[in-house]
Amino acid sequence: MGKLVWKIMGTGAAEGADVVARKLVTAGWTVAVGKPPPGHPSESQMSWPRAIGWAAASGAFVGVARLLATRKAAAYFTKSAGHPPMELQKVG
Repeated sequence: MGKLVWKIMGTGAAEGADVVARKLVTAGWTVAVGKPPPGHPSESQMSWPRAIGWAAASGAFVGVARLLATRKAAAYFTKSAGHPPMELQKVG
């Protein structure tokens, strides 16, 4: 397997995880807070605690989901190809 296959796998896994994670964190926020998440946290009418809370919750959740998906894709690539993706191989 080559560089192009890894780019497709890695990017596809990360983007797929991003979409799912955003939906989950939005639903979780709505259940926990009782209101939908802020439309755009940088709006001046938005309270600082709500804007920072949404940014922290969504950023952390989406970031971890992307990390897990990319690591899983790398493990699958390594198992299938017999070596890790070139971008992830240790140098020297």
